[in-house]
Amino acid sequence: MELIVKTPLGLEEVAASRVLELEPDARLAVKPKGLGGLIIIESCPDRSKLMEKILDEVPEVEKVIPVEAEVEAKMDEIEEAAKRLAIERLRSDQSFAVRTVRRGSHDFRSVDVNIRVGAAVQEAVGSPVDLDDPDKIIQVEIIFNKAALAILDGSSEWRKMGFGKRPSTKFFERISIVQMPYLGSMEGAKEIGRRIGRAVQAYEVKELVIAPNKPVNAFELASFINGVWEGIESRFKIQKRSYGRIVKRIEVYVQDLYQLVRERRGEPIIVFEPEGLQLRDAAIKLKEIILRSRRVSFLFGSREGIPKGIYRLADLVIDLAPAITLPTEVAAPAALTAIYTALNMMNLV
Repeated sequence: MELIVKTPLGLEEVAASRVLELEPDARLAVKPKGLGGLIIIESCPDRSKLMEKILDEVPEVEKVIPVEAEVEAKMDEIEEAAKRLAIERLRSDQSFAVRTVRRGSHDFRSVDVNIRVGAAVQEAVGSPVDLDDPDKIIQVEIIFNKAALAILDGSSEWRKMGFGKRPSTKFFERISIVQMPYLGSMEGAKEIGRRIGRAVQAYEVKELVIAPNKPVNAFELASFINGVWEGIESRFKIQKRSYGRIVKRIEVYVQDLYQLVRERRGEPIIVFEPEGLQLRDAAIKLKEIILRSRRVSFLFGSREGIPKGIYRLADLVIDLAPAITLPTEVAAPAALTAIYTALNMMNLV
């Protein structure tokens, strides 16, 4: 093996065709033994040159791994090959991490490879392990009865939570979304409710308060609330499956809008309506509000905007997109993203 090429599922043939256009003399296997998302370049005249061309010109390819050692998929052989590579390529002052992708049936797991190879490299070279931000990555690709190894730069690895990033959840868990209900047809109310429910659960805000400002049709309100619940549940299930941490289902309440504002007069209230300040003009006061508050209420209208009498009691009225009226289901996620980004740029979250 010369190169291991990874693609999204379904784009293997497209990527392989592009590789052959770049290097007609390359010999490759597309989806070897049915493994989707994989192309093995068995031979080519100039591996480094072809790898560079693929990375520059084939966006269908997500990753290219130059194979520096190839052994039988046996733990002892993988360990020895990793030690030899580390002695040649890794300095004692460089941190490293082992990443293993295993395909096929073996008498060991990927984590077993990581542990054994990591211990062997530490013993041989003395380099420290850093799983979060390593200088080098020892990549082990196991494909049935073969194992390919490479040492890659740590900067080549895309990570959701890379070094220096801070979780945004600490900010969003302080935000209370106060949403006037979307009413009208039963199905329309339910669908908008679903979208709002998915959005607020995605951001994992402190709570959602559904806040009508006057008597409303009970059945339309019930339809909206049912949609909110469905949206929250659908997103919550995905989060539980995909996040490596505890996720909480957000709380949902119903309260009259005017009573809520009276009750929360001692807390920051921010209204999002077109009559407000642009975000850049509100940034300084916004900074002061966020720094001193455990809970901040974001108020959003629906077919009707937030009543203007509430503006007087709000700490800020903000216009997110001057001359544009945001759809009801878009307003809360747009505000959450915009406010978080603005504060993050001020290094406050």
